[in-house]
Amino acid sequence: MSRQPLRLAIIEAVSVLEEAGVPSPRVDAELLAAHLLGIERTRLGLVPLVDPAMIDAYRAMIAQRAKRIPLQYITGTSPMGAIDLAVGPGVFVPRPETELLLGWALAFLESYGRRNPVVLDLCTGSGALALAIAHARPDAVVHAVELEPKALAWARRNAETRARDGDTPIVLHQGDVTDRGLLASLEGVVDVVVSNPPYIPEGAELDPEVIDHDPHSALFGGPDGLSVIKPMISNVARWLKIGGVVAIEHDDTNGAQVASLLSQRRVFGDVVEHPDLAGKPRFVVARRVPTEREASRAQPVPSADID
Repeated sequence: MSRQPLRLAIIEAVSVLEEAGVPSPRVDAELLAAHLLGIERTRLGLVPLVDPAMIDAYRAMIAQRAKRIPLQYITGTSPMGAIDLAVGPGVFVPRPETELLLGWALAFLESYGRRNPVVLDLCTGSGALALAIAHARPDAVVHAVELEPKALAWARRNAETRARDGDTPIVLHQGDVTDRGLLASLEGVVDVVVSNPPYIPEGAELDPEVIDHDPHSALFGGPDGLSVIKPMISNVARWLKIGGVVAIEHDDTNGAQVASLLSQRRVFGDVVEHPDLAGKPRFVVARRVPTEREASRAQPVPSADID
């Protein structure tokens, strides 16, 4: 059979995805075509004709997406910062919004000035934040915590891949971030804590890609979305060294509440709320400040802007 126009196959795919109610049909149709061809999406225009076998494979992928299977499960990858992560059933798919938290953490580490910083990623899932930070900061000592065995298996797979590619290996821990006995060896030694915990309030309406595929344990944070964040903050306080910082992603209805939870504790200061690109509350940051007793015996620590 003769080669066929790729443009017409994409037009057909967009129509199928639109009918299925996929939120971004053209973007997804083009991303799947680019993935199948092994090229950047922006280079699709340079491929006018493709083999019939490619068209058949492409239609099969579009049929999967039309069933509202997440795009990242179909391609098997999801980006975070400068790296790609393997994802699939059993692990939360990293969201573009979390790139903002990653960017903030890397900017802080740059201004912080301390070499070999200790970083702790709580509820790491696929290892997204931990591995992206380790890639950008090969001098960092990065720890990551995940409770769910299936997600931890994905994190291990990604960690092994990044290490083979030359990144500094991270240290993975299985554990509950609300457990008061977790990681006692890190008390008072962590420079940066980042976390994208389960934070969606129970009962929230979600797209099929989310509710039918993302693990519920990675999505829901109790009736108010704070059942993990509230007890986790006590642990963050004991892990951070004086001058260290924390950044916690949250539901867009809970920015003020998370900021208040941090502000109410005397060991946190410089609490700042950060919006996403749509202007919705997305993550809160704070600095670990000394108590009076700690201040009396504390040594000077690097100062960095956390806004």
